[in-house]
Amino acid sequence: MRADAFLAAAAALPLRDLREIVPRGGIVVVAPHPDDESLGCGALIAEACLRGIPLRLVVVSDGTGSHPTSPSHPPERLRALREAETLAAAACLGLPAAHVAFLRLPDRFVPAEGPRAEAAAEAIAAAAWDCGAGALFVTWDHDPHGDHRASAALARTARDRLGDVRLYAYPVWGWTLPPETEVGPPPRGARLAVAPHRDAKAAAIAAHRSQTTTLIADDPQGFRLEPAMIARFLREDEIVLAVDP
Repeated sequence: MRADAFLAAAAALPLRDLREIVPRGGIVVVAPHPDDESLGCGALIAEACLRGIPLRLVVVSDGTGSHPTSPSHPPERLRALREAETLAAAACLGLPAAHVAFLRLPDRFVPAEGPRAEAAAEAIAAAAWDCGAGALFVTWDHDPHGDHRASAALARTARDRLGDVRLYAYPVWGWTLPPETEVGPPPRGARLAVAPHRDAKAAAIAAHRSQTTTLIADDPQGFRLEPAMIARFLREDEIVLAVDP
């Protein structure tokens, strides 16, 4: 199925209550980078926290690829900043810092296989065991970013170790795919309403100041989320795609 048709069909998936999507147990959200959790799953995280559903956030990469040549923010300082921003974002959504784990794999070079990938999958599985997870949520494996695809592979490996745990994917950058890109069969899954948590999600995204403002202004290669991009993530719903076992 072409990406344009797939994404249009995904946008028409039924709206569901979170407990219809995850009928039992806790939830693990796997974010390739600090900020993906807020962009793709902010409302989901806020809804789970509001309802007392145990949730763990696992951030896969160290985030240092966003400003690779900044003199003021060399890798160690940038990593610390982005982790602090993630904890601030999590607090906006109601998630305690103790429920956030940082795997610190290299941004732009997250491995999908090998010893470091195995250790990362084990850490994701451990987070699932810790909260009695009924589902894992990770970025869509057709998102046009290698770290997003690698994180999807890590989550699949973790799910295979967990047994009866559902796996869902959330698109972040899928909308930027060339429309003719083949992405597989029609989507299955659901949409989760953003409106009840739009303010919290907006605050969480804004907490990632290094990505949304000119806080780091000395790197011509630096990444920044423009207002139009942020507005897209604050639209009416978050899409969650069912992934086959």
